Amino acid sequence: MKHPCFHVSATICSACMLLPWQSQANTQKAVVPMLEPVVITSVAPSSSLMMSTNPKRPRQPLPASDGTDYLKTIPGFAAIRNGGTNGDPILRGMFGSRLNVLTNGSSMPGACPSRMDAPSSYISPENFDALTVIKGPQTVLWGPGASAGTVKFDRDTPRFTKSELRFDGSLTAGSFGRNDQAADLTVGNETFYVRTTANHSHSDDYKDGNHNTIPSRWDKWNADLTLGFTPDQDTLLELTGGIGDGKARYAGRGMDGSQFKRESLGLTFEKSNIGPVLNKIEAQLYYNYADHVMDNYTLRTPDPRSSMRMPMASNVDRATWGGRVAATFDIAQNTDLVTGIDWQQSRHRARMGTAMHSYKDKAWEKDAEFGNLGLFGEATWHATQRDRLIAGLRIDWASVKDFRQTIGMMKMANPTAGQRRRESLPSGFLRYEKDLQSVPASVYVGVGHVTRFPDYWELFSPRKGPEGSVNAFQGVKPEKTTQLDIGAQYKNDYFQAWMSAYAGYVQDFILFDYQTGGRMGSTTMARNVNASIMGAESGFTYQLNPSWQIGSTLAYAWGRNRTDSAPLPQIPPLEAKLTLSYENGPWSAGALWRLVAGQHRIAMNKGNVVGRDFGQSSGFGVLSLNTSYAFSKHAKLTVGIDNVLNKQYSEHLNLAGNAGFGFPSHTRVNEPGRSAWAQLNLQF
Repeated sequence: MKHPCFHVSATICSACMLLPWQSQANTQKAVVPMLEPVVITSVAPSSSLMMSTNPKRPRQPLPASDGTDYLKTIPGFAAIRNGGTNGDPILRGMFGSRLNVLTNGSSMPGACPSRMDAPSSYISPENFDALTVIKGPQTVLWGPGASAGTVKFDRDTPRFTKSELRFDGSLTAGSFGRNDQAADLTVGNETFYVRTTANHSHSDDYKDGNHNTIPSRWDKWNADLTLGFTPDQDTLLELTGGIGDGKARYAGRGMDGSQFKRESLGLTFEKSNIGPVLNKIEAQLYYNYADHVMDNYTLRTPDPRSSMRMPMASNVDRATWGGRVAATFDIAQNTDLVTGIDWQQSRHRARMGTAMHSYKDKAWEKDAEFGNLGLFGEATWHATQRDRLIAGLRIDWASVKDFRQTIGMMKMANPTAGQRRRESLPSGFLRYEKDLQSVPASVYVGVGHVTRFPDYWELFSPRKGPEGSVNAFQGVKPEKTTQLDIGAQYKNDYFQAWMSAYAGYVQDFILFDYQTGGRMGSTTMARNVNASIMGAESGFTYQLNPSWQIGSTLAYAWGRNRTDSAPLPQIPPLEAKLTLSYENGPWSAGALWRLVAGQHRIAMNKGNVVGRDFGQSSGFGVLSLNTSYAFSKHAKLTVGIDNVLNKQYSEHLNLAGNAGFGFPSHTRVNEPGRSAWAQLNLQF
């Protein structure tokens, strides 16, 4: 039974594609399958629409410290950088809740009003088995508002035929005090299993290409326990629980994160192969809690010249609980349908403190409560063996209540105190996929529409709302995206090429205006504009001979604010990656050359709740190398050098360096200079 959202081209023949070192006579003997990357430098699509990879594999640059770090290996992704860890992901220039980030099917939005703890900051990639990205509004199965795409970090269900112990772990050491430990231990038999995943990651402040120290150190850990019951191959009952914490210093913020506490709890039930019509039932409940502390004294000394001269702290938390029930029906021999319901509730609170009066002694003040109920259905019609039509519809009923009695530093009375907003949000898509007969390729074309309710950061973080409204809670409208997506993929035994492109119109795009004259973010206004977006990603890999492989990817995004006749802000520049890899027996090696163009299409002092455009950026090229040796099928050592030429450079999507660390106004935070790392992977 094919999943209605993911499709892989039918088996294809490559006998007509001969390499220079082959002849027709020895074609069958010389066939060498495409090599799997030993070190992840860029992720190729598993289908023309979906990208999937194993986040446990080593990747370059330096092994990922969080979800955003790993997503950057996927063409089309970028990150708003502010130091060493906890960047905020952007896909195709689209930020925030336009990108739906899920872990094991559950949502964990952060608590910080400035997204210091983005949802991806609570994710340790090595604790998961699969990372899946669905680009564009081309599925309705995984929650509301995903106009840019959907990201899923998932753990596989272990299956056993006898009593068995499995282990997967790694040790990482590198420049600037980097040291990581990760362990994944599963014990089980045919009917029951226990799985424990845990990790710890640490780094000191790094130095850029000019040997300047960048405040960026972090320390974080996560631990999760899973109990599974599998009475047969078609049934699963699983209980999960997890905790975590950490701290991080930010060169681009006035405060650091001194606490990133996480608590998670989930219950999942699945039953497959039920009958000829009802094929599968899935049910899930989850609870996620983030308790985040920001302060200016734990990881730094308060700056007497800043607006926060004295030690100050802010404690925010967010509890999110929800669930999902879905059923898969084989409604005809060539048609299947997934339909169901999902829901989510979220509560946000805050409290402040100083050196004299700890936040722990203050009472919590609830400021917001969100709710969403969604109905969805997604059907796949296999018109022929090579032609598919996929369609989905979704309706969400969203609500939010404003509990703030006062707003702003001056504690002005809140005119929307106690008010509730409710919206009905329709979404849907239609996509045609075809596996070509004459060549080993597949193509797709789809059109999708998503209505996205404003998130917490768009309703409660801005100081002002659109003109004519009393605040953002009252005035910011839902965002409506209509987008055309096209793509193609070609693959034989030696050559793989792919392309995906999009063009869309966003009505009531939610934009942040930053008022100049104060520190960044001191005065912001959220408003709606109309926008046009378009872009593309492409790539190829070519097997030169049984050992050598070359590859390349390219990503471009473009956006225009049609209301103001100006570029959209926070759009990443053109980026290319060139790769070369070698594998022979236990040895492998690779090179990654990342080339990024300058970004000259900017919108000064406009952006999102995290970042804004504060100037044009320069292009750069960074070379990185890696090699690995497999001692056996159980142990492998990988060594890498990032930024081999010790280039000084900074990303366009960047927070200006904070004056408390001595950065002049509008100074970009530079990336690490030359750094070495080694990772030992163990598996049995």
